[in-house]
Amino acid sequence: MRHRTWPHPRIICHRGGGTLAPENTLAGIRKAAELGFGGVEFDVMLSADRIPVLIHDETLERTTDGRGLVAATSYAKLSGLDAGGWFGPEHRGERVPTFEQAANTCVQLGLWANIEIKPAGGFEHETASVTAQLLAKLWAGVSNRPLLSSFHRTCLEVVQADAPQFERGYLTDRIEPGWREAVQQLACVSVHCNSEHLTRAQADDVKRAGYGLLCYTVNDTEVARRLLSWGVDAIFTDRLDLFPPDFA
Repeated sequence: MRHRTWPHPRIICHRGGGTLAPENTLAGIRKAAELGFGGVEFDVMLSADRIPVLIHDETLERTTDGRGLVAATSYAKLSGLDAGGWFGPEHRGERVPTFEQAANTCVQLGLWANIEIKPAGGFEHETASVTAQLLAKLWAGVSNRPLLSSFHRTCLEVVQADAPQFERGYLTDRIEPGWREAVQQLACVSVHCNSEHLTRAQADDVKRAGYGLLCYTVNDTEVARRLLSWGVDAIFTDRLDLFPPDFA
């Protein structure tokens, strides 16, 4: 493959607003836009009644005032939970947003999105299928289309089949032998990996193969500069206070 210039933002706000807002909320997405960032990342999981919502954990306790499993909780109950009070009193009452609400917010604010499909165990196919079905509707007529990633190969296979017009990213902790074959089979445009495990040689391999290379979660400017010098195209960060949108 020929190297393709990365067309999306270089600094991507992890779970919305990083450390400046409650994660996976509309407040977080708006915070990213308010600070001038062009791209956000967020996680999508299904409620008990198959409504895709933004949340990272399979359980509710860490980021809401609820208890139990997301996959066992209806959206009607999820929508009444406080997803911001844990972060600070100024965000008390912030709700768990639906994927549709987050997509509409991104479109309205002109934000590019990296959507991580993060299924609860056993719901890989269904989570990807429901998400894929909504994509064309939510980004109808919008040129700034999102990219979908997942640690689960099944999820990428489903969106490849059901929403092939949307880009995919191969998300992994470490770049292991066989990565190139997997990326080719899934027709991904990028490789996303843990910054702590990436080597210069691996970065060279990915870039020579013509793929975008993204690293998570980079919260140190010197580490970021080193990675960018290796040819890394973009980083995910929590520290929006340390990275200006035009960081180079």
